[in-house]
Amino acid sequence: MRLGFTVPQFGEDAGPEALQEVARQAEDLGYDSLWVAERLLYPINPRAPYPGTADGSLPLAYRRSLDPLATLAYLAAATSRIRIGTFINLPFHNPVLLARELGTIDVLSQGRLNVGFGGGWSPDEFEAIGVPMRERGRRAEEALQVIEAIWRDNPVEFEGRYLRVPESFFDLKPVQKPRPPIYMAAYAPATMDRVARLADGWIPAGVPLSAMEQMFAAIKQGAAEAGCDPGNLKLIVIANIEFHPAPLGDGRPIFVGSAEQIEQDVAATQQLGTEEIIFNVLFSPDIDSTEYLLSRLEQLQTMSRRSEREFSGTANRSAAHG
Repeated sequence: MRLGFTVPQFGEDAGPEALQEVARQAEDLGYDSLWVAERLLYPINPRAPYPGTADGSLPLAYRRSLDPLATLAYLAAATSRIRIGTFINLPFHNPVLLARELGTIDVLSQGRLNVGFGGGWSPDEFEAIGVPMRERGRRAEEALQVIEAIWRDNPVEFEGRYLRVPESFFDLKPVQKPRPPIYMAAYAPATMDRVARLADGWIPAGVPLSAMEQMFAAIKQGAAEAGCDPGNLKLIVIANIEFHPAPLGDGRPIFVGSAEQIEQDVAATQQLGTEEIIFNVLFSPDIDSTEYLLSRLEQLQTMSRRSEREFSGTANRSAAHG
């Protein structure tokens, strides 16, 4: 199971020094990827609760947010081996410009880009960018088609509901062939169907293990029904880590609890056949500095490798007795 880590992109410490320190240590420790996310606004009176916290409040760190694509370009220059990935809201972006921006990052990173898309959830952010929230699904579907066409064809031409690209040469193509991998978040049947048909994998966050297994099985079934190979779909899990000094009781969210409980969650996630787990500790209640991130970066790597060795040992023993 590969290991990823979200970089310090939010809050007062977000800046070049913190990014360089985390990127350098992640690469030295053998992490496989670094990731950025997207938050546009911190509304004073939000019209929808934040789905990532129990009380629906936005983490204070979101008040100061580095742009995800500019941060990715910075990470591309600051690293040499580790892959770099996005979690961005696809309907927020003009897909022609986005195809060029992401293609440029893949070129500058020499083919190290992972592309992660979500649909967005905040009515306030959709209002600010001038896109009707009710159209986000249709816009995301068309945007994926536009990006695929630009990365594949030359000349490229596209006619859709929201966008027209007149026949044009577009010589800038990603280094990775046929394109960088595209992973998508999805929690409703329509978006899960989109993952099955158009993506290379699913990126859930905050989903209990039993539900995660069932939902991924449904996505793979949808891929087979659409004529795609379900075996090619990858499960990429975002682990929103919250460390607590003592174990929590029943009903705790996944990846929230004591270090021992979190390690158990990591091991159980691996047993699902997860391709990669991405650790996000940016909103853990005890975070207080870049040094904290660096210590958790190393701790989580140690925990993951230990659970991986135990998982491999169990699998080998089972095979020997089989």
